[in-house]
Amino acid sequence: MSATVELMDYDEVLERFDPVLGLEVHVELNTHTKMFCGCPTGFGAEPNTQVCPVCLGLPGALPVVNEIAVASAIRIGLALNCEIATWCRFARKNYFYPDMPKNFQTSQYDEPIAFNGWLDVTLDDGEVVRVQIERAHMEEDTGKSLHVGGATGRIHGAEHSLLDYNRAGVPLIEIVTKTIEGTGARAPEVARAYVATLRDLLKALDVSDVRMDQGSLRCDANVSLMAKDATEFGTRTETKNVNSLRSVERAVRHEMTRQAAILVDGGSILQETRHFEEAGGTTRAGRRKETSEDYRYFPEPDLVPIAPTREWVEELRATLPEMPEQRRKRIQAEWSLTDLELRDLINAGAVDLIAATVDAGATPAEARSWWVSYLSQSANSRGVELADLPITPAQVAAVISLIADGSLTNKLAREVVDGVLAGEGEPDEVVEKRGLKVVSDDSALYAAVDEALASQPDVAEKIREGKVAAAGAIVGAVMKATKGQADAKRVRELILERCGA
Repeated sequence: MSATVELMDYDEVLERFDPVLGLEVHVELNTHTKMFCGCPTGFGAEPNTQVCPVCLGLPGALPVVNEIAVASAIRIGLALNCEIATWCRFARKNYFYPDMPKNFQTSQYDEPIAFNGWLDVTLDDGEVVRVQIERAHMEEDTGKSLHVGGATGRIHGAEHSLLDYNRAGVPLIEIVTKTIEGTGARAPEVARAYVATLRDLLKALDVSDVRMDQGSLRCDANVSLMAKDATEFGTRTETKNVNSLRSVERAVRHEMTRQAAILVDGGSILQETRHFEEAGGTTRAGRRKETSEDYRYFPEPDLVPIAPTREWVEELRATLPEMPEQRRKRIQAEWSLTDLELRDLINAGAVDLIAATVDAGATPAEARSWWVSYLSQSANSRGVELADLPITPAQVAAVISLIADGSLTNKLAREVVDGVLAGEGEPDEVVEKRGLKVVSDDSALYAAVDEALASQPDVAEKIREGKVAAAGAIVGAVMKATKGQADAKRVRELILERCGA
């Protein structure tokens, strides 16, 4: 029934129900080695080349906790305003799946390292929503399954499956919100903004590369609906491993409209996991959702409890950087931005890119102009986030520097940026390969000006008569002859000089 039900109009959903959310975000840490062994964690290695007896769960292999991962977990907890446990331990979460070589996941259950925190989230119009954090706990990632054959790329209908255990054992922090209520029509927007804010915070902490496209940041979105006159929450579904900000918003919205249609039609919601289908913006049933009892949690016998001292916690607190919200307020003052201008930059994902470009030597105005205009257009045409463009802030600053010293015009600079985006090298290399440097030799410019004046004698005569506005036609001819590599201002000066105007 849930697979074929019609969706309810969103406004009608809100008239009948209140949405209730719970968000679970899994963060892969950027440690050099795995959570319980010395295997490397680099992304993209050949399958099953970053494994050992520990992460393969072979008999007799014993785990050892990664201290840097514990430190990162504590720093995340502190940044989320959490309490840090004085004593906690790992547990075994038992379930069978082929990408779990041990048939259990080493995680934390009722004794997480960080708990009871909050994160303030700013929506597009400036409204601030405080999201309460239930816990942030340590665990290990699973391996990856590749299901070959079939129409969906999932196990159902596949001809066979391949397993890569490189990711098994990579350190994970799972950040779980408390129930998010009262957001009404803005529930999908709140979900997206929360994940975006959390991503920015984790990036500032430098504990993860937070690449959603590579799975180092993944969101499980729990959604349920509560009738307006109800006193208890509805049954929830959990849409697993949503891997983009846009998809988080779309998944929540779709589940609201899907569940409402089922409930109004007299049906009931199954407590299940679901998968998000990017192409259609819909969710599809996965498996019935287990309860904590089904996982048969029990304390991990091969690992001692973790008891971070208060001194160590305070040492780690001292390493926390300026938080993104504080940094944005400082930047807003330094760059003289209005609230609306700042929100536009935040929504475009441009603040950090502009700041890094300024740090590399550009002025705020120049950096802002490039990122929110030409580069934003390039990102839109490629269908990627601004930060995913193959150009760095340092490269943008280098292009701006070439404009400032007269080596490039704005038009030529855009060609240089195109070359960098096309993978042709650093800006200087693109200038050299494409021959884009501004023609600054006056003798060459005089020759081009004389040729243009000779080809348009009527225009030349007007200029000599004092009609200097006519010089624009000659400037255009010279720019065309020099393939846009002349300084238009200097060309105009030479034209007026030649004509005695």
